[in-house]
This record gives sequence, structure tokens and C-alpha cells, in this order.
Amino acid sequence: MNPVDIVCALKGGDRRSIGRSNRVVALVRRTPTLFPALMDCMHHEDELVRMRTADVVEKLTVKNPQWLQPFRIQLIKLAAVAEQPELRWHLAQVLPRLELSRRDCMIVAGVLRRYLRDQSRIVKTCAMQGLADLTKQDPTLRNSIRPLLSSLTRSGSAAMKSRGRKLLAQLRAERVPSSPEAST
Repeated sequence: MNPVDIVCALKGGDRRSIGRSNRVVALVRRTPTLFPALMDCMHHEDELVRMRTADVVEKLTVKNPQWLQPFRIQLIKLAAVAEQPELRWHLAQVLPRLELSRRDCMIVAGVLRRYLRDQSRIVKTCAMQGLADLTKQDPTLRNSIRPLLSSLTRSGSAAMKSRGRKLLAQLRAERVPSSPEAST
């Protein structure tokens, strides 16, 4: 399968269908050199292709986050301008997988905070997860993200409340324990 075939495999059907996305996942796993061609599909004119590409990228980078790194700037810029909900929710999951500088973490956190104002509850829930995941790279974000998650856990949709409770518990568990010298 070549890059044109990837686009063909991701076209058609309706928004509720993943089409042949899993076939593309299997193909790119076997042939990682196709990943750059897949990334190009994130900018495709067809919203179904963009949506399914984002899904494929998200699935592939769970185990191969390093594949994203050459596309760091492209992904951050895309996330900043993306309007399509399906693209946004996948980008919210993918961005924290990048190795980010402190400056980039702040930029991504700003994008994800903006996603919290999206009409889609899925986008909001994924943005909450993305913000919590960012704190692993930049623990200084915890002080601003924890109260935000607390507020969303009280006022958001059922999915946001559930995810928020889990994320807040995770953030509490990840607190840096005090050093032994401090307690003696």
C-alpha cells in the first residue's frame, strides 16, 4: 500500500464509522516508513480522512510515541487551529506523548484549555486527560490544572465528572513525597 492507498482506505462512509482505519494501523505498524505519509493526511481536505487519520495516529503512537517527535511543531500548530471535534479529541490524546520543552508544554496547555470550551463533551473530556498527562512532563502545571479539573469534575458532563475524579486521584498519587531528611 502506498500513500495514495492510505487516503483511499480512510475515505468514505460516515462519521460514525472508522472505515478501514484498523487496516491502516496494521499496515503502518508493519511499514513504519509510511508514518510521514499518514501524518500528511492530518491536513487532508476530506474531514473523514482527517478524522480517521487522527484515530490511526493515536492508536499507533500509544506504543510508538517517538514516531510523533519529528512532527512536533506541525502537531502543535494543527492543534491550535483545528476546529473539527474528532481531530481535536485525538490531538488532545496525542500531544502529551510528545517530548515537549517547558515552553511547548505551556503552549499545548493553552490549546487544551481552549478545547475545554468546545461544544463536544468528548473533546472536553480528552482535553482534561491531556492536561493531566502534561503534568508528567511539567509538574509545575499541577498547581493550575488541579483546580481546573476540580471545577470541571463538579460542573461537567457525566463523562467529565468520572474522568475528573480519576485524574484528580492520579495527580494526588503523583505528588512528590517529601524527602526523608525533611521529616526528621
